[in-house]
Amino acid sequence: MKSVCFAFFVMLFVSCSSDDSVSTKDYSEENDQEILEYIAANNLDATASGSGLYYVIDEQGEGAEITATSDVSVKYVGTYTDGTVFDTSSDEVVSFNLQNLISGWVEGLQYFKEGGSGQLIIPAHLAYGSNDYNGIPGGSVLVFDIEIIDYAAENKQEILDYIAANSLDAQVTASGLYYVIDEQGEGAQPTSTSNVTVTYKGYYSDNEVFDENTSSTSFYLEQVIEGWQEGIPLFNEGGSGMLLIPSELAYGRYDYNGIPGGSVLIFDIELISVN
Repeated sequence: MKSVCFAFFVMLFVSCSSDDSVSTKDYSEENDQEILEYIAANNLDATASGSGLYYVIDEQGEGAEITATSDVSVKYVGTYTDGTVFDTSSDEVVSFNLQNLISGWVEGLQYFKEGGSGQLIIPAHLAYGSNDYNGIPGGSVLVFDIEIIDYAAENKQEILDYIAANSLDAQVTASGLYYVIDEQGEGAQPTSTSNVTVTYKGYYSDNEVFDENTSSTSFYLEQVIEGWQEGIPLFNEGGSGMLLIPSELAYGRYDYNGIPGGSVLIFDIELISVN
């Protein structure tokens, strides 16, 4: 999984330059002409916003709405209008918060929902302005092909595929947590703040193990991921089974201690005691 800082040293952040002595030029008119010629040459069904941004929606997306402060996960390729690539995620998913990005991205991604895809055609005044920036010539129109990842939908499908492939008798909660009860248990039932003792094995849907404790460990449920806070109380003391946890109930869209962002986590668990 690609690092956020590595991926976006060019595209992500607004230029920090505040030197008023640097001369500026208004490229708006020639940028607009360049964009219109690009749209015509590529036969694009593009929409113009009031700011001068143009965008093409290939897929609107059916996931969550995107706002100016959203965390988003995308794949992208950035080019000039002549097709020269200046930045790319190289088919990796990269995640970031929209705050402090160039204006063309902050505005443009809000025309999509998670799961959407299309193109942003960004004039210089919504990107890096009239001065050179990290190898991007001043006044440049920037074109981005984007695919916005809908982890909620992808995780759900991944879990359903795993359940089908393994013929599991799984149930689902309103939050999107899936679980399998092998033994309900006959002892005390924990709450989401209980201290519990468990054994567990954690793995991905390809069965690669990322964590395991077979000798038992104790902790307060309020200190662990939401999937455990909700899932462990589904069992009584002495119970055992499986939790299939989408990323939004685990570590979210960002990498965490070696776990790739957006990962579905599966745990075989045994609830030894409620302490």
